[in-house]
Amino acid sequence: MSEDTPLAGYPVSQSQMRTLAVRITDDLRAQLDVIAQLNSRSVTEEIRIALEAWVETSKSDPSVLKRAESVRADIEREAETKRNAIAAIFGGSGTTAAPKGRAKAVEA
Repeated sequence: MSEDTPLAGYPVSQSQMRTLAVRITDDLRAQLDVIAQLNSRSVTEEIRIALEAWVETSKSDPSVLKRAESVRADIEREAETKRNAIAAIFGGSGTTAAPKGRAKAVEA
């Protein structure tokens, strides 16, 4: 089985595969080699399956969800600040009015 062959029962990603280099100990690599051999899969496939499971587990971890909400709020605040800056510079549909002393340009 090739390193990029999809596994039966696992969803095929429509996105492009990218390479990730990971440094592990010799002992962990030896264990991974044995597990891959026992499962008739490549080491790459074993790692991909493990990472997919870890990502799914993390999606329901309360501490990760809490941090994600905090990061989302930070992103929204930063986006609002940038929208306001653009509106102040160029006018438009920003949420704040143009700075005092500057009139909007009137289109002919």
